[in-house]
Amino acid sequence: MAHARISMYLPSDINPAQAAIAYGCRALPKLKEELQSEDLLMRQKALRALCDLMHDPEHVYVAIDIGCLESLKALLKDSNDVVRIQATEVLYIMATHNVGREGFLEHDIILALSFLLNDPQPACRQNLHLAYKHLAQLPS
Repeated sequence: MAHARISMYLPSDINPAQAAIAYGCRALPKLKEELQSEDLLMRQKALRALCDLMHDPEHVYVAIDIGCLESLKALLKDSNDVVRIQATEVLYIMATHNVGREGFLEHDIILALSFLLNDPQPACRQNLHLAYKHLAQLPS
């Protein structure tokens, strides 16, 4: 007779660094809540999920509308290097869309990014410069 045993290890096809994203209109508000979490891993997962979602201009518009830019601005001052790198990556992806560039001007993201010009992480500075490059394409 076979016995049921539950393994203590995760299955090999599950990525522990990937966040589970809610569906529909609840996805971005849930990620915004997770960006403000005290748990470092949760913040990192939320940032990775935002990187994936921000390639769609509709998601960028909704993210700006619900206040994700303020949460991302706060994460630019985080003590963890990975969080700062991922936050600048999300902002860089948002800057590729016109609605994202307009949101940057409305929420003073340019000033918040300027404090990272001397960041010790090269990837953070690279994302910062890419965001500025895309912002330079906006006439205003």
